[in-house]
Amino acid sequence: MIKNNENPHYVKELETGYVVMGDHQLFKGYTLFLCKVHETELFNLNDDFKNKYLQEMSMVAEAVSKAFHAEKINYELLGNGDTHLHWHLFPRIKGDMGEYGMNGKGPVWWVPAEIMYDNKNRPSTKELKELKKKLREQLENQL
Repeated sequence: MIKNNENPHYVKELETGYVVMGDHQLFKGYTLFLCKVHETELFNLNDDFKNKYLQEMSMVAEAVSKAFHAEKINYELLGNGDTHLHWHLFPRIKGDMGEYGMNGKGPVWWVPAEIMYDNKNRPSTKELKELKKKLREQLENQL
C-alpha cells in the first residue's frame, strides 16, 4: 500500500523502514516503524542493516517524543500477530491511563482491547493529517 501511495497513515520513508501513524490513537502520536526487509527476528538481519534499523527506530522514537510532547516512550517489537519486524512507539504522558482506572504507570497493553481499538480512537481524516504533519516536520528536522 505504501509503495502504491494508498496508505493514508504513511508519514515518511527512511533507509531501513517506513514510518506510519497507528490506526488507533488512544495514545496520541502512536507510531509504527515498519522494516523494509521481511524478517521475523532482529537477529536475522545482517549486522550493518540491523544497526542502521535500530538507529533509525531510535530517531523515529525521538521524533515521536518531541512532536507529541511525551514524557516517556513505550517501545514494542512483538510480532506475534504480524510476523514482520515492526516497532510500536507509544508516546506516554502522566495520567494517560487514569480514565481507565489505572495510575498511568503501567504498559499500554493493560488497557483493555475493546477500549484501545474502539472506533472512537480512530483519528478523523483531519486529525490524521495533523498528526502526520507534526511527526513529518520533526523527522525532517532531525535528518
